[in-house]
Amino acid sequence: MAKKIEELTFMDDYRYADDHEWLKVDGDKALVGISDYAQDQLGEIVFVELPEIGDEFAKGDEFGTVESTKAVSELYMPVGGKIAAVNKALEDSPELVTNEPYTGGWIVEIEIADASEVQSLMDKAAYLEMLKGL
Repeated sequence: MAKKIEELTFMDDYRYADDHEWLKVDGDKALVGISDYAQDQLGEIVFVELPEIGDEFAKGDEFGTVESTKAVSELYMPVGGKIAAVNKALEDSPELVTNEPYTGGWIVEIEIADASEVQSLMDKAAYLEMLKGL
């Protein structure tokens, strides 16, 4: 049973994409994962397909998938960039995406290609407004 929006966690200093990926910027790099809302809708995550380090993607490109007990869902780049690191822990423990969507469940770290793209993403308040409209 999916949780109510009020029961989910959203981070103040993260940015959110329409497709429910989050971005946590640190200088010219950023961590990318999926929001608590997205993992809650998917159910228990059982597999994460990761890209290769060095792969480059434009904003909106598919960079991997998450598979849950309910469905397979594509992952889309919230901003363009190059894969600097992948969360290898997800290979053996994909449930980290379910249990720790903003910490241990990060999916990739990217080198941001165009910092201005970050501004096109939603802050926490805007993302919550979008979710309430779904």
